[in-house]
Amino acid sequence: MSSSKNGKICYIEMPTTDPARSADFYRSVFGWNIRERGDGATAFDDITGKVSGAFVTGRHSQCPGFVVYVQVDDAEAMVKKLKANGAEIVQPIGGDPGELTARFRDPSGNVLAIYQEPKQ
Repeated sequence: MSSSKNGKICYIEMPTTDPARSADFYRSVFGWNIRERGDGATAFDDITGKVSGAFVTGRHSQCPGFVVYVQVDDAEAMVKKLKANGAEIVQPIGGDPGELTARFRDPSGNVLAIYQEPKQ
């Protein structure tokens, strides 16, 4: 079994009109850890501590709504691979300041994102 994290779902952005209400819901129902990020956003970690995310406002659900991030070893190489396989890049690398991410639309129209951990 590989120790690579390439392909692991690592981060989720969940649309909401009320981050506090959403936080209370997911804490109560699933036991998620709720925290405030340095930028003031309400964030969460699943019970394993392996998947995290944030409640985001200003985005309607299903438009693209829930954005799932897939962890990759090399964001630039993955963008090339996505394009070669029919994906449309809807947010290039650099769209999330301070993060190595990109968003893409798959051939079925679903919007997902890739994330590369910072090199240490």
